[in-house]
Amino acid sequence: MPLLIQNKKVYFDYEVLEKFEAGIELFGFEVKSLKAKHGSITGARVLVRGDEAFVVSMDIPAFQSHNIHTHYEPDRTRRLLLNKKELSYLAGKSQQRGLTIVPISVYTKSRLIKMEIGLVKGKKKFDKRETIKKRDTERNMEREMKR
Repeated sequence: MPLLIQNKKVYFDYEVLEKFEAGIELFGFEVKSLKAKHGSITGARVLVRGDEAFVVSMDIPAFQSHNIHTHYEPDRTRRLLLNKKELSYLAGKSQQRGLTIVPISVYTKSRLIKMEIGLVKGKKKFDKRETIKKRDTERNMEREMKR
């Protein structure tokens, strides 16, 4: 399960409550670009509209700039492939105040490209400070253990 793209800021900015695996509907040259590890999911969001889920503002540049459609948009809305039970659950949870759905990572599973999405709750400023302090103390402890 090689990791292609990861959003590292998710664990700092949000508290991840649940994770889901979803397929992505892509063009062929977008698949090539992702397998070359080009693209970004920072700032991307997942929206559930009706019976479908979409990832918004995920940036995937063209693999070869001279070999694409004339009106290709790198940050277009892409459909996510989830089953009905997951879609209805996520639709209900996304309506709750304070909960959002964000992409965490994009990876390959056999020959398919999958996206890990998470149901998250935003952290407050003091929570982020605690995360920084905890990370620094763990880093200092590991330094001391090496000595």
